[in-house]
Amino acid sequence: MGGLKMGKSMIAALMASSAMASTPLLAQDAEQSGGIAEIVVTAQKRAENVQDVPIAISAFTAESLQERAVGSVSQLSAIAPNVNLDAGTPFSGSTAVLAAYIRGIGSDDFAFNIDPGVGIYLDGVYLARTVGANQDLLDVERVEILKGPQGTLFGRNTIGGAISIVTADPGDAFKAKGDVTLGSYKLFQVRGSVTVPITDGLSSAFTFGIKSRDGFLKRLPYPDQRANNTPSFDAFSAAGYDSAAKEGVNDNWNLRGKLRWDNGGAVRATFAGDYSKDKGTSANKLIGTTEFVPGNFAGTTNLPGTAFDPTGTTGFLFAGLYNFCIGSTGAQIAARNAQALCGVAGTQFNPQFQLASVASANVDGNTANDRLPWDGRYLVADKDRSYASGNSYSNLESWGLSSIVDFDLADNLALKSITAYRELHWNAGLDADGSPLNFVQLSFTMNQWQFSQELQLLGNALDEKLNYVLGAYYFKEAGDLHDYVTFAEGLVQVDGPNELATKNYAFFGQIDYRPIDLIGITIGGRYTNERKRFEGGQQELNGFNYKLFGCADANGNVFPGGAFPLAPIPCQAGLGYPDPNNPVRVNTPGVNRKKFSDFSPKVGVQIHPTDDVMLYGSWSKGYKTGGWTTRLTNPQGNVAPDFNEEKATTWEAGIKSTLLDRHLQLNAAVFSTKYRDIQLNIQVGTSPTIANAGDARIRGFELEMVAAPVDGLTINGAVGYIDAQYTSVSAGAAAVGGANGFQAGTLVGETLPKTPKWKVNLSPRYEAKLGNGASLVMLADWTYTSSAWNDTQRTLLLKRVSTDIVNASISYREPDGKWSVTAGGTNLTDKRFLTSGGSNIAAGAIFGTYNRPREWYLRFGFDF
Repeated sequence: MGGLKMGKSMIAALMASSAMASTPLLAQDAEQSGGIAEIVVTAQKRAENVQDVPIAISAFTAESLQERAVGSVSQLSAIAPNVNLDAGTPFSGSTAVLAAYIRGIGSDDFAFNIDPGVGIYLDGVYLARTVGANQDLLDVERVEILKGPQGTLFGRNTIGGAISIVTADPGDAFKAKGDVTLGSYKLFQVRGSVTVPITDGLSSAFTFGIKSRDGFLKRLPYPDQRANNTPSFDAFSAAGYDSAAKEGVNDNWNLRGKLRWDNGGAVRATFAGDYSKDKGTSANKLIGTTEFVPGNFAGTTNLPGTAFDPTGTTGFLFAGLYNFCIGSTGAQIAARNAQALCGVAGTQFNPQFQLASVASANVDGNTANDRLPWDGRYLVADKDRSYASGNSYSNLESWGLSSIVDFDLADNLALKSITAYRELHWNAGLDADGSPLNFVQLSFTMNQWQFSQELQLLGNALDEKLNYVLGAYYFKEAGDLHDYVTFAEGLVQVDGPNELATKNYAFFGQIDYRPIDLIGITIGGRYTNERKRFEGGQQELNGFNYKLFGCADANGNVFPGGAFPLAPIPCQAGLGYPDPNNPVRVNTPGVNRKKFSDFSPKVGVQIHPTDDVMLYGSWSKGYKTGGWTTRLTNPQGNVAPDFNEEKATTWEAGIKSTLLDRHLQLNAAVFSTKYRDIQLNIQVGTSPTIANAGDARIRGFELEMVAAPVDGLTINGAVGYIDAQYTSVSAGAAAVGGANGFQAGTLVGETLPKTPKWKVNLSPRYEAKLGNGASLVMLADWTYTSSAWNDTQRTLLLKRVSTDIVNASISYREPDGKWSVTAGGTNLTDKRFLTSGGSNIAAGAIFGTYNRPREWYLRFGFDF
């Protein structure tokens, strides 16, 4: 609360400073230089100076992004207050996946069942998946980060905010530019763009980029390999597999083409196509284990005659059972009725021999031979070393086509059409356990198709005192995601095909009315109707639950109709498996359907004491759509577990000011958000299940400054403060962590994930003119980020530490500006922190990905 009071005092100071807008303090410098350049944005569907838009926006031009070595969406995180963007999610193993949070609201997953909480837009086209959302910023004109719910003009899944990427359009004259970059870890990058006029009014542009870079995480051979351990690639060969000696590799290339028609008439059109191919390896490593001492497996319930009959040291479910199997004699295994469990041979319904048996490998009871146990011996202190031996790959191919057509219907009325089709195809694999064992191995394939159509009617009236936009939107998406996961050398083998489709339509409108110069009023709203369809075919091929509860013979054959030990009913009914034709299928057969509708309003008022100062206040709502849980390891009855929408309501007040003859720009905002029905993981049996299981209160402020005190010097600064706490949490969500000693848990009064309390950025830039007419540009970036939790369960080992990150560069530009040379470095302090991470306590593994280490680069650019 002290930080929030500090924010209010800053706002008061800024409001007082607006009265000094006519001070001549920097008038002389203003005459010598042009001051701070305007940035034009389209946050309200029309072109406006960012300083005139009553929304908290961080906007960046192409030049500023290049000078700061910002080449992808995730790298914007360091320079935008209260924005957290990470390349990769806990289970994806891919930097092409974006975990985006703005003001504490977002999403850290790639699956179809979880929609993003921050909308990513490419030239006005919504990118529906987090996979592929970490776009390369190739030949962009600008990037706009809109903070707070943007439901009125942008629609669903912008509950936290929106990021709009606007690429450069073709010009009227021939132009070519590009650069070649070399750097650490064999970095080689080439980017180029050429504009070619075709006829009067018709021009084209072609852009390409290629990038390759070695990984920074080196895999080490484990010195104690044993003959009976199963190679990691033996499981689910259908999913594909790949690996590399180093992890964190990037190898991608991008193409974009644009054709623009504008002959000065009533119709203007831009047609665009893009294609990208992104290949890489993950940089995942084992951070901690939850089973340190090999011991006998003990369950939580005493069921005589089954593997739940405890006779030895308690261990976490899969890890303890695995250690029991490899450390016990055949007689000891038989005494626990665990021959089927330790056999790991599938079932008669899925007879394929997935992995070699772990049963009776050490018939003499000596755990020092034959097989490696699961414990902490695979932990490596060096952040850039790992004993991983399994899958490490990500192959993403995506492309899209779009058209933007503008029709001038009258002098003050225009119609805009945005039509787009996009596809992506992705397969990825991750060795989450970071060991020579096949303990937590994940592979995925995803295919996605989307079509969207948006119509906007834009106009003004009453001598331009009234501006309005009315619109209609249609969106259709279909796709599939197939999960392949093995735990504990095959004790659990998840084969999960999932299909999902969405149809969505919306109508929206916003009116901005300025009856007098002093006051402006904004009223808007959006009605959305959405239908979703889901079909899951997930199955556990080893029949783990049947074997665990004694519903199987010693050879691994399961008996769905056998007697359940807890009640006088058949095993399949007692365990809750819903498909009579496939007793190991977890999902309910058939198609599941859900409907959502929402109205997202916005009301705002603006006060303009001078032409260069605006104070504003707003109230707005947004929502993130619901869905179904897909990652099930045990059945949950005859209905697929579903969840409903998240909703947010935000109050915001701010000031935007351009002072001292455009030599000082100060923007500030304070906000308070009520965040309801948060989609959280709760534990149902051994399955992590998504449910609307919490509410939160989020408060904070942002302050952004641009100053040009003397000719050649520009200073950018930003401060973000956020206090995001749960106000209610369901018992199921609270039980996920907190009771195991490794996680602090999801509790009332505790902080939301991916939400550092403080972020401070300072970036001075100085351009010195040399005697020959050339220039030397020196730039530095310092960003302080306070500590933050990386996951909802607040896993202790995954907490992100507070960091001070410094980047710097120096550039020489020849007199005519046709070529330049830049030398720079990123993360010069070599500060390392976990960007993402996950845990599977049952399997005994905590894993994560560190940021890249200190790196240098040398760039040669041309522009003519």
